[in-house]
Parts: sequence; C-alpha cells; structure tokens
Amino acid sequence: MKQLKTYILSLLMLLALDASAQCTFNNTAFNSGEYLTYNLYYNWKFVWVKAGTASWYTVASTYHGTPAYRASLTTRGNGRLDDYFVLRDTLLCYDTKDLVPLYFRKGAREGKRYTVDEVFYSYPNGKAKIKQHRIDNDGKHHWKEKTQNDCVFDMMSIFLRARSFNTSGWKKGNFVNFSIADGNSLSPGRVIYNGKATIKADNGRKYRCLQLAYDEQEKGKWKNIAKFYVTDDANHIPIRLDMSLKFGSAKAFLVSMKGVRSKITSEVK
Repeated sequence: MKQLKTYILSLLMLLALDASAQCTFNNTAFNSGEYLTYNLYYNWKFVWVKAGTASWYTVASTYHGTPAYRASLTTRGNGRLDDYFVLRDTLLCYDTKDLVPLYFRKGAREGKRYTVDEVFYSYPNGKAKIKQHRIDNDGKHHWKEKTQNDCVFDMMSIFLRARSFNTSGWKKGNFVNFSIADGNSLSPGRVIYNGKATIKADNGRKYRCLQLAYDEQEKGKWKNIAKFYVTDDANHIPIRLDMSLKFGSAKAFLVSMKGVRSKITSEVK
C-alpha cells in the first residue's frame, strides 16, 4: 500500500511537471541581480512633466520550494502631480528558472483608486489552472478559478518572456499571441514587432532598439496597453516604455542599468 501511494504521488508530480514543461522558455536575456531604474513622465494638459521614478529588480529566489526568479516593478510619483493624479504601483511576479509563471501581484494606486490583483498558477493534468483574486477600491474581495489548455501569462511574466524572443528574421507586423490574466479577467493578448528605432535614454546615451507593442483584446477589439523599446542585443534591456493609463499616458526612460547579463552592443556612438 505504501508503495502504491508513493507511485500515485510520483505520477501526480510528473503530470504537474509535464504540464508546466509545456510553458517553459529559454531565458537568454537576464540574470539574477539585474537592476534597472527609470524616470517617469506624465502627459499633463498636453505637456510632458516629470512625475516620478520606477525601478525593476530581478533576483533568484524560491516560490513554495521551487527555484524561481522574483521580478518587481515599483513606480513612485514625486509629489508634483499628487493633487491631481497619484501614481503608486507595485508589481511582483515569480517565474520558474525556465520562465513558467507561478504568481503575480499588482497593487495599484491610480488617482483616488487603490486595487490589488493576484494570480496564482498551477499545472494539473497537462493544463494551466489560474486562481484570480481582486480587491476592489471599496475593499471587497473577488475570487475566480479558470483552467486553460494553453499557457496563461500576466503582464510581468509575458514581459520577462518577451525579452528572450529571437527576433532575427522577424518582419514589421510579426506578432505573438497569448492569454493574459489579472485579478478578475482573462483575455487575449499579443506582442507585435514594429521594426527598429534609435532611442535616447535619460543617461544621455543612444541605443539601437527593437520596437514592440503590447495589446490586449477588450470586447472583441484590440487595445494598445504599452509600447516598449528594448536594446537590439542579447539583453533586450527596456530603454523606453510608453504606457496607456486610465487617466492619461505616461513614459519611462532608462536612467541606469546594473547586473546585465551580456555586453551592451546596441549603443550608438
């Protein structure tokens, strides 16, 4: 009987591993210890105003005993626009070392609203199961569970994966489809390649970049959520991000980078 229980447990573990293995991806872009900082600008009455800072930090960690990457993105306003618009977002995700999503959290204060989104991932019976949690501005909790045949991502995990896309041979308009989840919705998403551009960062340097757009589908129509420009080298460091917010638009420009995985070969002299 003990051997039978051990066999059944081992089989269940293998099924879970097989399911998550379908969602694996080879990380070629970053290592533990990468730290990126940005200046944030907000479009205020048709004028771009410096509104704060952002930082992205990726570090080796564990999630419930599984070796993982923990990636965090924190945005902070500088107080200049707080009387009109408060921007305080903290995003966190755990992905396995081969970029399978495990957990996502977003705490967002935008204007007078504060909401929390969480996504918990598991992979039973060769499928992707997500448990979604939303805390509304009024403090009410909402829970959902969904199971998909295909892999599911959140806005952090898909960004980690997109950095390792091999874009050689891609033509303008090439896209990658996926399912994107937050605390209360699951919808189609896509990353679109829009060619190359030279972008000046807030460190005073210029970089040859790949232009990528991140869209989500709402009510059957595609809506652009962000455009990002990443270095045209092995690191795919985000140099500039253009973001659509509920109350306008914002941009982020790179200030510094530390702990990058490979030599930066995209700088334009």
